[in-house]
Amino acid sequence: MAAKQRNVRRAERKAKRKQDQNEKVKAPLTPCDIEWRTDTQRRAWKTLNENDITFLLGSAGSGKTFLAMAYAINELLAKRVSQIVLTRPIVDAGEKLGYLPGSFGEKVNPYMQPLYDAMDVLLGKFNAKREFVNKAVVLAPLCYLRGRTFNDSVCVFDEAQNATYTQFKLFLSRFGQNSKIIVTGDPQQTDLPCANPPMNEVVSKLKGVAGIDVVQFAHSDVVRHPLVAAILKKL
Repeated sequence: MAAKQRNVRRAERKAKRKQDQNEKVKAPLTPCDIEWRTDTQRRAWKTLNENDITFLLGSAGSGKTFLAMAYAINELLAKRVSQIVLTRPIVDAGEKLGYLPGSFGEKVNPYMQPLYDAMDVLLGKFNAKREFVNKAVVLAPLCYLRGRTFNDSVCVFDEAQNATYTQFKLFLSRFGQNSKIIVTGDPQQTDLPCANPPMNEVVSKLKGVAGIDVVQFAHSDVVRHPLVAAILKKL
């Protein structure tokens, strides 16, 4: 009798797992709802739709990374692209932690955390949408980009004020067919040992090229705590 009851419970658990899997498959991958908090954010979204390469530049806390991730995720959920490529310059903000232990992902993940934080807000941590997006995310540190081409992708280049001129040239020449590049950065917060980050030169040289545009965020666009804008003005 006990064995029969165990078999029944085992069969019920198996049926429940199958039902959960079917519900995941059926779950609609609808786009994320985006609420504009400034006119610049609204204009940035329009610019992202109209260009293959968009620079989102300016004040910290204005939503540049969040907008880039929201756009990339929505393009993926709408199945207009098949992957999201994420990269950031591996530069420490004034502290030297040395070589990080662990696998490739474990070494890179601390630098990518702000991008994951945006995904948490947009998608949550555990659901069908997040699982779908996670499978489509490709981590692409700049040191491993040589020779690669990203087709059918939205490529997010975050914290680009910390990239060298050579790294910019490398990254911007990687994207292929049906792809877009979104570059985010704040020239006032570079961790490079130079007053004028190479990003400024890159933007200046590319200005006026068809398919490339720049959206500039100001202190008035800061959407973090109200004190952030005041702090940035004083410092």
